[in-house]
Amino acid sequence: MNGLAEKLNFSIIIAKTTTRLLSVKVANLSIPAVRLFKAVLSKALRALFFFSMDDSFSSEDDDHLFDLDYHPYARKRPLSSRLDRDEHDETDDEETNRQKLYLVPYRWWKETQRSVADQIGGILYTVLSNDNYADSQIVLELRKEESSGDRVKAEEGVSGRAYALVNEALWLQTLKWHNDSKASENDARNHIVAEDQSQEVFLLQIRLSFSPETNSLLVKISLKDNTVNLYQRACCIFSSESELLQIWDFSGQTSQFVMNEIINLPNISSGKPGKETLLELHVNGFFVTTTETNERSAELSRTENSLGKSQVKTNGSSDNLSLMLTDASPSGSGYRGIGLLGLTGLQNLGNTCFMNSAIQCLVHTPQLVDYFLGDYQKDINYKNPLGMNGELALAFGELLRKLWAPGAVPVAPRMFKCKLAKFAPQFSGYNQHDSQEFLAFLLDGLHEDLNRVKCKPYIEAKDAEGCPDEEVADEYWRNHLARNDSIIVDVCQGQYRSTLVCPVCKKVSVTFDPFMYVTLPLPSTTMRTMTLTVFSTDGIMLPTPFTIAVPKCGRLKDLIDTLSVACSLRNDETLLVAEIYKNQIFRLLDEPSDSLALIRDDDKLVAYRLPKVSETYPLVVFLHQQVERSYSFGVVASNWKPFGVPLVARIQDLSSGSEIRNQFLKLLCPFLMPVEDVVNDYDGNETGNTVNENSKMEDIVSPLVSDSDVGSDSGAENDFRLNTDFKFYLINKLEPLEIKMNKPVSISRFTKKFDVSVHWSEKMMEKYDTCLLSSLPEVFKPQLFTRRPQESISLNKCLEGFLQEEPLGPDDMWYCPRCKKPRQANKKLDLWRLPEILVIHLKRFSYNRFFKNKLETFVDFPIHDLNLSNYISHIDSQLSNCYQLYAISNHYGGMGGGHYTAFVDHGHSRWFEFDDDKVFAVSEDRIKSSAAYVLFYRRVREA
Repeated sequence: MNGLAEKLNFSIIIAKTTTRLLSVKVANLSIPAVRLFKAVLSKALRALFFFSMDDSFSSEDDDHLFDLDYHPYARKRPLSSRLDRDEHDETDDEETNRQKLYLVPYRWWKETQRSVADQIGGILYTVLSNDNYADSQIVLELRKEESSGDRVKAEEGVSGRAYALVNEALWLQTLKWHNDSKASENDARNHIVAEDQSQEVFLLQIRLSFSPETNSLLVKISLKDNTVNLYQRACCIFSSESELLQIWDFSGQTSQFVMNEIINLPNISSGKPGKETLLELHVNGFFVTTTETNERSAELSRTENSLGKSQVKTNGSSDNLSLMLTDASPSGSGYRGIGLLGLTGLQNLGNTCFMNSAIQCLVHTPQLVDYFLGDYQKDINYKNPLGMNGELALAFGELLRKLWAPGAVPVAPRMFKCKLAKFAPQFSGYNQHDSQEFLAFLLDGLHEDLNRVKCKPYIEAKDAEGCPDEEVADEYWRNHLARNDSIIVDVCQGQYRSTLVCPVCKKVSVTFDPFMYVTLPLPSTTMRTMTLTVFSTDGIMLPTPFTIAVPKCGRLKDLIDTLSVACSLRNDETLLVAEIYKNQIFRLLDEPSDSLALIRDDDKLVAYRLPKVSETYPLVVFLHQQVERSYSFGVVASNWKPFGVPLVARIQDLSSGSEIRNQFLKLLCPFLMPVEDVVNDYDGNETGNTVNENSKMEDIVSPLVSDSDVGSDSGAENDFRLNTDFKFYLINKLEPLEIKMNKPVSISRFTKKFDVSVHWSEKMMEKYDTCLLSSLPEVFKPQLFTRRPQESISLNKCLEGFLQEEPLGPDDMWYCPRCKKPRQANKKLDLWRLPEILVIHLKRFSYNRFFKNKLETFVDFPIHDLNLSNYISHIDSQLSNCYQLYAISNHYGGMGGGHYTAFVDHGHSRWFEFDDDKVFAVSEDRIKSSAAYVLFYRRVREA
């Protein structure tokens, strides 16, 4: 004890006696002294402590708990205060607040390629075993090797009875490495992990105390604290009849326990052992099915019923002593399954499949698994106002470790959901949500909780105009890292180059922005089909509907340009687009920058072909009205009712109402009903046919009679007839004003547009095909009861669409620094810096204030060879641009309801589907489907 005490700086102990109390319970220890003890050991130990022991004492008069919340390197608050429990959390979730110690075979521990044992200082203990079979108890005395020191490195060639004491994080890291290593070896031989290489962990109750007289630790393993089966296993491991037993402590917990006892000097006197603490030790080892172990199992089975006070016979084989038994553990005493590592499902708490899907993709991200199984707590930023005081990161780390623990049952992520809801309140409750939206908030929350930058510096943006893009991009990235530095940034964040061009002054602005994921629009999300009816004003062509494809977020200019090509618009013509509602022009779409998103599918649009030379003339809108008769109590009532699509024209000369009439008749020419038997009735009788032809053509020619023919008899007759068949009224605010044929129209010369109401007689209704005026298709009419063919597109096409230049929307204007005005600039994004983990979000859902939609487009994405070299603007020769798919978040169903699952590559192209708490293997050819929603790629080195 004196040797250990001399190593302490007691002046520091005195200085630390006034420090704040710990929020942990320690058995008979001075809390300020424990605070000091943690500070001292933080310089000596380099291990991660995120494990639990059963914290109870055999002493009835002392209910304090042994402090196992110690972490020598992470400056953190006690675990119990970080992970406050909710009232609805179940008892099994309390395990997340505890810490676990694992006893593993040392050779197995050393096999890992990560050489964890060589990196972390260990303390070597020689173990003397005193088997007191009369009392059914094993007493182990752990004496520290004086030559080992506090940071002795583990040596090679240790005995077969050497074990390592590690914490849960280091155990999981090593276990995962062995799991991956075995999977790699077996994959080369094309068979799965063998059953005889499975692994088991069982819980052993031990009593730990410190002996000041011998300066050693005492461990008691008794039958009364354990079941017969577990006690037998302990006898196999710690039997005194075998060669010398050694235990390497890489957890730092034995040193901590000794230090606590030494600091608590008043409670320990020479010859009086310290108080015993009942702890739970997780014993871990390999089973190999051999004849020898089967015989050993049979021998122990025979002695099981007669154990009691009798002596347990064991042999001294060093081979057997390092192996666990092959028989199945009793329920609750242990678990097997190295081959099942990382294949644990998540319970659905109620519409939480979106969360489960995204979590499974994240917890199988290699870099994040290694990070959260390691010493991630040292990076927790408790003072970040944008974070959750580390609570979200700790909850995620706990959840990840549960999912990677072998033999675990499906986990209920209640605590994690509670912590997430505090960071993002929209995820509280049990409503349906979007997995990509959840993923974005989770990554952002983890970044803020793990941001290594404790005080973010203010960095003023500099004018980089004229500088090379490489220099500007590097400066932007350095500025970003100066304020944001976390595992999320290291792994998941890349960099865009964003280019804006002012459409007026051509000012170019280039910025470099970070991104966490890439959202790729599908072709159906970028384009929409629209049907418009084109009306000609030349008196020749009938109205013709045209269906065109335009950008969904495009402008009216895009629609006019596309429609001009579709209808073969001449150079001397222009299009005037209008929305028709209740037989009137509801609005004119005459602003080229208007957004097409304002046009709904059930709108009715027309486009009038007008000559360019008339653009300065007043626009006349002809509104059609017909007589509607109603009968009520034997009385006939007549009133005028609008019908058809308005016709428009531009008229220069308004000195006479006849100009308006003539222009209207010209517009109606294409709607004249065909003359029957004009040619077919010709039978060789020239005179008779001529008479019939003249009489029938009279009605066709007469509407086109001009004012110059008024002086003739026929002209006067036609003019009189037309005046009686059509009536024209100028619509004003007071009352309609009839337009006289030979008198000027009473409008202001500054008027740019006016409406004219045209009253149709019954005779004219028969003469013209008014059905062509009344039938107008909608912009888009969905086909009911018809299944659209499955759309298919490659991921490369989606990338090309994402990188195309497009105009900003009217609600997203850019303030041009040169024009000093908001401008609807053209924007182009380029990939500049790619992350280690590339998350690709396929934009299947579209929303606006009128409707929601989901696209079932099948996206053909590569699995093994996604090469982005052709899509990145800046090539870094030191980094690969090749990626491999390892996880997919899927969405099945539509907008009203759906379900999320996940596909995960468990290594070596072994794919599994995670459907909440159900996990099962799937073949690689099944993972491509139209349900793929979020794709997870990892960077691979080019061959």
